[in-house]
Order: sequence, then C-alpha cells, then structure tokens
Amino acid sequence: MKTLSIIIPVYNERQTILAILARVLNVKLEGGLRKELILVDDCSTDGSTDLVAMLETDWKKLMAEQGVPAARIKEATVRSLFHEVNRGKGAALRTGFAAATGDIIIIQDADLEYDPNDYIKVLAPILDGRADVVYGSRYAGESRRVLLFWHSVGNRFLTLLSNAFTDLNLTDMETCYKAFRADVIKGLKLKSERFGIEPEITAKVARMRYRIYEVPISYSGRTYAEGKKIGVKDGFEALWSILKYAALDNDYLQEDIVQETLTKMNALERFNQHMYETILPYLGEKILEVGAGTGNITRFLLQRASVTATDVHESSLKRMALQFAAYEGFAHQVWDASTPIPDELVNGNFDTVVCLNVLEHIEDDVSALENMKKALQATNGRLVLLVPAGPRLYSALDQNLGHFRRYDEAGLRDLAAKTGFEVETIFSFNAMGVLGWLLNGKILKRQRLPVGQLSLYERIAPIVLPIERSVKLPVGLSLIMIARPL
Repeated sequence: MKTLSIIIPVYNERQTILAILARVLNVKLEGGLRKELILVDDCSTDGSTDLVAMLETDWKKLMAEQGVPAARIKEATVRSLFHEVNRGKGAALRTGFAAATGDIIIIQDADLEYDPNDYIKVLAPILDGRADVVYGSRYAGESRRVLLFWHSVGNRFLTLLSNAFTDLNLTDMETCYKAFRADVIKGLKLKSERFGIEPEITAKVARMRYRIYEVPISYSGRTYAEGKKIGVKDGFEALWSILKYAALDNDYLQEDIVQETLTKMNALERFNQHMYETILPYLGEKILEVGAGTGNITRFLLQRASVTATDVHESSLKRMALQFAAYEGFAHQVWDASTPIPDELVNGNFDTVVCLNVLEHIEDDVSALENMKKALQATNGRLVLLVPAGPRLYSALDQNLGHFRRYDEAGLRDLAAKTGFEVETIFSFNAMGVLGWLLNGKILKRQRLPVGQLSLYERIAPIVLPIERSVKLPVGLSLIMIARPL
C-alpha cells in the first residue's frame, strides 16, 4: 500500500493546528493511500511547540475529540519534528522532505487557507502516471475568498517572472499545494531557508524537465489581521530566488554528478536533435540503446524504430516507461554493460546497438563491447558508438563524471579490432564543445558544467550546428564510430 507524506510546517499556528489535522485526516484518499503527517515546528513562540509535542504521543485521542472517525485515524500516522531556532519555512520543508517515508509528498500549510479536500484533484495526475509534480492553482477557476488585491498582484508578478526564466506557464508558482513523487523532491538539492523555497523548487523541477501539471483548487486566504505572515520583504526574497536559482545555481541534485549532467544535457533540445540526425543514416529498425539515461535520445529513436532502452538505474527506466508508454515499440531492461548481457537481449535480436557517452564510464571497455556484440545480428548488425575525444582534454570534469578515459581514433580502431568489429567509419562530432571543455576543465578547473554556458550553447545552436553538419571538421569533443561485427 502506498503512502502519502503530508509535510506541515508550523510557526505560531496554535489556534489552527488541531483543526487542520482533523481536516487532513478526514479526507478519504483514492487508491488506498495511507497518510503520514509530519509536523515541523520552526521554534514557535505562541505555544505551538508544546501542542506539536503533545500530538507526537496523544494525536489519536486529540483527533478523536475533534470528531475524526476511528477508521481515518487507523490509516494514518503523525510525527513531530522541531527546530531549536527559527529558520524559516524553507528549512522546515526541507526537514520534512528528508524525514518523509511516503511514495508521494504534498505540502500543507498549518493555517486554514487551503482545503485538504482538494488532495484528490492534486494527486490524480501523479497517481495515474501523467505527472511527476503537480501545482494546485488558486487562480485557475475554483472558488476563492476575494481579498488582498496587491498581494495577488505580487503573486502573479512573481509567477510571471518565474515562468520567464523556467519556460513554464504556471498560473500560481507561490501556491502552497505542491505534490511530488517522493524521489523527485528528495532528489533535489534545496537550499532556501525561508520563502525563497517556492521559486527554488519551481526552478529546479523545471530544469529537471519533470512532467509538471497544474490543477485548480479552492482558496480561503487570511488577512494580515488574521495571521497572514508573508510581506513585502518576503516578496523581494522570492524575486532574488527566482534570479538565483533559475539563472545562477548549477548544483541542484542530491544525486551524483553523472545524473545531474544527464539532466542538464536532456534540456539541450537542439543539440540532442543534432546528435540524432548525425547518427540517423546508420540506424536500423530494431535498436538496443545501451545506457539510455534520461531518454534524451530515446525519444528521437522511437520516431522511426522499435527501441529497447537499457540502463543501470531502474528509476530512470521507470520514468521512461511512463514517458513513452504510448509507443508500441518501446521496451526497457535494467542492464549494466560491464556485466554479462541478459539472455533476453542475446541471439541477434537487434540490427543496431546505440551506445552514446557510456563506454568511457566502464573500466573494462573491451568486455563491454564484447557484451554488446552478442545482441547484434551477425550479418546486418551495426554498432553506433559515441565517446569523448581527445586524451589531452582529460580534466577534473572527466574525473567527476566518472570517465576512465577519453579516446582518439587510433585507440578506437584498436578497440574495435580486439572486440571483433570491422570499422566502417570514424568521425569527429561537436567541434564547438571543445572550446567549452577546454575552458571549464583545463583552464578554470571546474568540476561541473555551468548551466549558463549550456543554455548559451542551445541558443546559438541554430547558427553553429548547420555549419558543423555541412563542414566536416577534423576536431570535436566526441568521436563517433560506426562498426559491424566480424
């Protein structure tokens, strides 16, 4: 049975805590979801801390007194966490995200502005596999309490600015109701302590190219006299956070740098299209993709062929399975190319093996190519291999990405001979990338690819890439080898 973790940051909300918990517990969730309520007290000064501590042990009794049915109490758990000093909403949410054990996570303010009965609408796109992240919008058509014009103007302005930087079309970036697949929000490296958390989350899920949905929700906003806390200062903090996290921050994943880089490359639509068009003449109709990663090339391959995508990360394959569910020719298989190939992939089932930016991550590249060869048809099979070029370009960037080596043409030809492949052709790819790698890796000694430079590359791609396609340059950041099994 799946669990919904409900993160409730608390700061001076003693008057509403019991009521909001009762409302949350009274909601009957679809799909048999259990509830895990996590209260995070951010060093309140009005007695909320004592009440949250009491809820840790006596929540069932207190909720029964609030009229919550025993059946709803039975299907839930309540946990209480505490900050010793006031750190802000962002810090409270980060504490809650880290402690959550559920499959899906949603944010719930401790006041009564948001109605938990909207959970069903907010969670639906995640439960049915359409979305990774869902925003509940106060401005998308549902009933809401009418007040605070300038507050609304500020929210809409911040949303507009956030959209301009993230290329989303949200109507309510600042909404409390945000729901996530647990692996999504836990995978983000969040840093905001206070109200900058909303634009930070938005910038990072947009960068990750997660599937984001927005659904209308009801809203009953408070006045400042009734306890509303967000003010002008918080608006300026949110403004700075939009600029900071959308344009300047390069470090946004908890995972290893390899996954982070794959995500960054996934956003380079024009570059990925160029890579696909470069290898297109060599592709057959039944493709085994080795190390599919986030699917940045898979989506192009599926336009003309059946594809079996393999990767060492099962979570990546599950995401692709949802993304490409409508494609009849898509299949996936967990496989580490440094290990023996699974039986179901052997015996010449494929006319093409596509392996792009993978072989350099495998220490024993000879065994890896021998494994791939076993999947190819003996007579019509073809290997399409892309690897980083230029041993002299090897730098800290390569080390942090887990590259054991960079290749030259002579080394590739020798590798093909050792593994029983006949080389059709070897050529350079991505000449423009050499300058960026040289600057960042060798001169500036950076360990990560800057997002700003990648975005610039994507913008100038319409000018640079046609030139590269028409003029075969003798240098490139990568080498592409086309080979057939002997």
